[in-house]
Order: sequence, then structure tokens, then C-alpha cells
Amino acid sequence: MDRFFKLKENGTSVRTEIIAGITTFMTMAYILFVNNLFLGPDGAGIPADGVFFATCVGAGLITIIMGLFVNIPIALAPGMGLNAYFMTVVLSSDGRITWQAALGAVFISGIIFLILTVTKIRQLLIVALPQSLKAAITVGIGLFVASIGLKLSNLIGVNLSGVTDPTQTIGGSSINFTFGDMVHSHEVQLTLIGLILIAVLMALRVKGALLIGIVATTLIGIPMGVTNTGGLSGATWFPNLNDLAVGKFDLGAAFKLGLFEIVFVFTFVELFDTFGTLVGTATRAGLMKDKEKGEKMIGKAMLVDAVGVSAGAVLGTSTVTSYVESTAGVAEGGRTGLTAITTGVLFLLSLFIAPLAGVVPSAATAPALIIVGVLMMGQVKSIEWDDFLYAFPAFVTIILMPFTGSIANGISAGILSYVILALCSNLVSKNKVKIHWLMWVLAVIVLARYIFIGSE
Repeated sequence: MDRFFKLKENGTSVRTEIIAGITTFMTMAYILFVNNLFLGPDGAGIPADGVFFATCVGAGLITIIMGLFVNIPIALAPGMGLNAYFMTVVLSSDGRITWQAALGAVFISGIIFLILTVTKIRQLLIVALPQSLKAAITVGIGLFVASIGLKLSNLIGVNLSGVTDPTQTIGGSSINFTFGDMVHSHEVQLTLIGLILIAVLMALRVKGALLIGIVATTLIGIPMGVTNTGGLSGATWFPNLNDLAVGKFDLGAAFKLGLFEIVFVFTFVELFDTFGTLVGTATRAGLMKDKEKGEKMIGKAMLVDAVGVSAGAVLGTSTVTSYVESTAGVAEGGRTGLTAITTGVLFLLSLFIAPLAGVVPSAATAPALIIVGVLMMGQVKSIEWDDFLYAFPAFVTIILMPFTGSIANGISAGILSYVILALCSNLVSKNKVKIHWLMWVLAVIVLARYIFIGSE
């Protein structure tokens, strides 16, 4: 193990790596419960057992491959934000787009992602986009995820009293966002308990705060009548193989429906999210000191990540991507692929707790979504707020995602507004702003999207 993982060379040991892997798993394991909210029967419509199986196996196998092939302490699982977008695509299509077709779009995005990685065009995309805009995408997705948590728990509601046509009064005072009923709603009460509990654990830097909070809130919900444990009686402690979504992605439907926008968003968001996670985690682990070795390692990691996208679609889940929670394992001393392998094995073992995932109420997982939003907000400090050229595109990117319920709208508006502002600035100012040629291409794609597809 020392020779294969180069433990001594990286200043670590088997014990340290295993502890780091367990820590990473604890900080990521909430996805086992949360993913079903987006992709399951109440979300995109995939059978619950199918979602659970795909989440466990997708996260487990791809994370193990990352550890063996790249020897880096990075874990992967279905991505938050992208699974929310997946659900939005299916639910907002009025039955036109099935979850099978959406999985087909994910599979296609994985192939595109693989091509972009092999040809190194992906690195060119990273260079093209301003840092402020890249940070804004992460922040916007964080707010989008948090808004979903607030709505799922009924912690935030919408008052439509006296409104006959909500679409005509969005800008007026007839529609108000309201706070949940803390006095009579046990669901709202449990959500607040979970939110405070997880926040306290996070403040105390307790490892696995999200997972601990979800489990504790679920237990608290039993006497409150929110958590239903009736399903545990006579349950099978392994996903029902008849409900699996393995191999059910529909490429034909994806091509027939022309899901270009969806493929674009899956590919585009994944590009920047993965790049930031890989580089940030590797840098913190001290693996980027040798520039040449570091770049080669990141290239291999991107390749595994790209394979994970399509593999996830084959298994029956949305985009499998690198997780920023991997930094928790790095903080515990994880430096090699043994950390990732430990995390991957734990995800595979999680297959045997399938019934527990169905017991967890939305009031217990909603606080985790809100907290994840808080964590993703950290990138807001990377935005150049003092320069309006970057501040405005970043702002519209962030604000449009939760308010329009669309990640695509935020990204598109950010790219287009930046190109317009930069162009105008270059026409009147002596200090020219360099606009990467690829930004012009992206701006044209955005315009084409709104002209030919619309704002849905």
C-alpha cells in the first residue's frame, strides 16, 4: 500500500488515510437522503430504490476509480444543484421531458465533457470566463438549492391572497413571501430545530455535522409525528432491483426533443464546478507544489470526473461530480487515493441501509439544503464588487437563479451582460478590457437560446 499510494512520500499513513476517508464520507453522506428529494417519486419521478442504488453505486465506484487511477483524495457523488436542475427540467416540461430523456441528456453531456477534457478545450473555457462570473455561478446555485430547502419544508411560503393571475402581479404587492407557521406546523418546527442543530454543529466544527443533523432531526421528528417509521416494518434492507433505473436513459428521446439547452447547462456548470473543486482541494492538500505533476494529476482527475458523468446517467442518477466536501478529509490529513477509496467503499456499503433513506422526512433534509447554500455562498468574496463591469454580471447571475427557478437563466444572463458591458467599455474607454474569443461564441449561443428556445 505504501508503494502503490506513495504514503511516506506524501507524509501520511494508512490509519490517517482511513480516518480522512471516513470524515469525507460523513460530510457527503447527506446526498444519500437528499438526492431522492430531487430525483425520486416526489421529484423527477425515478423510483426511490433506483435513485438510492444509483447514488450509492455511482458515488462508490467512481470515487474508488479516482483513488486508484489518480491517487488523489477526491470523492465524487451526484452533484447538488445539478440534481435540482434535473428535477426542474422534468417537472417544468408538463410531461414533455421524461426522466429517461433527461438522463439521456446527462449521458450526452458526459460524452461532451470527455471530449472537452481529452482535447483540453475545457481548460480554455476556464480561462475565458472572468473569475467573478465563475464565483457567481457557484453562489447562485447555492441560493437556488437553499430556496428549494426553504420551500420543501414550508419554512417559506407564498401568499397569493386575492390574486387571480399571479403572472401579472409579480412586480406588485399582491404576492408576498411569508414565513412558515411555527405555531401549528410541526414540519416547520422540526425544520427550525434541524437548522439550528446543524448550524451549531457547523459552528463547533463537528465532523459530519450535516449527516448528524439529518439523523438527529429525523429521530426528533418521530414523537412529533413528522417522521413516519411505519415503512421499516418488514422492509428489505437492500434496494428493490426491479425498481432500478440502470440503463434506462433514453438517448433517442433526448435527440428527438432537441435538449440542447439542457445538455449545455449540465456541461457548462459541471465544467467550472469540477475545476474549482479539483484545483482547490489539491492545492490545500499540497499536491500542486510541482506545477508539471500537479497539472498532469488534475488532467487525469478531470478524465475520471468526465467518465463519472455518463456512468451516473447509465446507473440512473444526475451528474456524478467531484465534491468540495473532500476538503474535510484533506483537513484530517488525507493526501492520497486511499482516502478516496475508503469513502467509496463506505458509499457501496450504504446500499444496505435503503429503508432508512425512505424514513427521513423533507423537514430533516431541508435544513441540510439550506446549510449547503450557506457553504456555497463562500465564493461571493471572490467577486470584484468594486468594479461594475464584473459586479453587475455576477449579480444577475446570482439573483436570477433562485428568483426564476432556473440555473440556465442566471448563467446566460451573466455571460451576455458581461460581453455587452465589456464591449461598451472598450468603445469609450482607453483601458481596453480583453474579451476572450470564446466569450463571443458563448454570447451568441445564449442569444440563440432565447431567440429560438425562449426563457423556459
